[in-house]
Amino acid sequence: MNGVDVERMRSALAELPDGTSHGEAPSLRDVYFPQSHLKALHPDVLVVTGMRGAGKTFWWSALQNEAVRQLMDQRYARAKLSGNTVLRTGFGVRPAADEYPGKDVLKRLLQEGTEPRLIWRAVQAWQVARQDDPLRCRDDWASRTAYVREHPEMIDRLFEKEDARLNEEGRHFVVLYDALDRAADEWRAMYRIIRGLLQTALDMRSYRRIRMKIFLRTDQFDKAEIGDFPDASKVLSSTVELGWPRHELYGLLWHRLGNAESFSKSVRAALHRSAFGNGDNEWRRLMVDGHGFWRVPRSLVSDETIQRRTFHSITGGWMGKDRRRGFPYTWIPNHLGDTKGKVSPRSFIAALKSAAEDTKDQHVGHGYTLHYDSIKRGVQRASEIRVAELKEDYPWVDRLLKSLHGMVTPCDFADIAERWAERDALERLCDEVEFMDVKLPPSRIEEGPDGVRLDLESLHVFLRMHDGRVNVPDVFRIGYGLGRRGGVRPVQ
Repeated sequence: MNGVDVERMRSALAELPDGTSHGEAPSLRDVYFPQSHLKALHPDVLVVTGMRGAGKTFWWSALQNEAVRQLMDQRYARAKLSGNTVLRTGFGVRPAADEYPGKDVLKRLLQEGTEPRLIWRAVQAWQVARQDDPLRCRDDWASRTAYVREHPEMIDRLFEKEDARLNEEGRHFVVLYDALDRAADEWRAMYRIIRGLLQTALDMRSYRRIRMKIFLRTDQFDKAEIGDFPDASKVLSSTVELGWPRHELYGLLWHRLGNAESFSKSVRAALHRSAFGNGDNEWRRLMVDGHGFWRVPRSLVSDETIQRRTFHSITGGWMGKDRRRGFPYTWIPNHLGDTKGKVSPRSFIAALKSAAEDTKDQHVGHGYTLHYDSIKRGVQRASEIRVAELKEDYPWVDRLLKSLHGMVTPCDFADIAERWAERDALERLCDEVEFMDVKLPPSRIEEGPDGVRLDLESLHVFLRMHDGRVNVPDVFRIGYGLGRRGGVRPVQ
């Protein structure tokens, strides 16, 4: 790299955090603001969608941090969130029985015939109510929900009173809902729960300051299933997706490197020289701000020419001995995308982190920070992580794709169906679904192989090509041991 200690940059990459969020509060130095995310965090945006690893749980947790909200207010006032905003949690990855009902409580309430909208209205009222409100005297969610059902006028007055107070104070009150995949084990119940949540969000739109922000995975956002109630469009039209276009993935990388606990000062200087040249004396670009961390120069995010040049100073210009193998800047995101081309930032960082570790072990004397063969192995590692995530979310996908090990894609779907038949994959899955042994099973399994194919397409695992054949993107293909002529080698 131009003017950088290669081994130091390699170590900085190898020490990058993996980006996995379990609801823990991030520090300010961990917070990076893609432009589309700023829009999503506005109080009036009721529904935020994103793929696994896009940042839904990260923001659910980060927004609870007053310092993060103050930073947003100072830098991005149009986001309309500040340290003065009241944030509460209505459902999330961390159990909190006093704040919201857990999965088993929700299941019991639904079995007893409680309308989902009333459950979430009770949660919303519980968060808004002050300690002297009669609702606060109820000790469990069954009695709280019953109180809301039996005293609708008092609940209306509660919301009206608190909304007027908040408006006078100039503050928003936002209740955050995340991890709805943990609310149920089968699709029908989950859709009911989400539909009720959206109905409650619609109710809250009539107030000026009381809001809900609902984080959903893109596969949960089936408008036909969750939007079949009056005026649903008023909620769904506010939806914003947490996107990660290529330039923001690299922006995140620069942010992580420039704020790493080790080597950050020398890394920032190296990035500066690679991006802007030795003739640029704007050393303020290298300084940390008043919050104690470095803010990535906007041109290092928005200008693709500068971004590509900077990254290639780390990797070299080619993915092999010549340009025919592709260019690292585009090659890595292209091989990590799903069928929609969407890349998880977690996979992107994991690929580079693994590539740095592999270069340390296998190509210690290489002139660049990352060796192109190590980058390929880094993509293999990222694929394994994505496969593990897919297995966690949808065990049935893992079972069906494992049965395709060794096949070469693209291929005719008839060949896939034949392989499933040979190994009784669908028959075994149907038996497990019948006995409720599968979490969130394929919704179209009763339609046979063609129905399951549609489910895999909706999860962006299968791609139907123009000639009818099935392709599987590299980020899944490699981890499941599927081949592709000329592609990255699958994991054996």
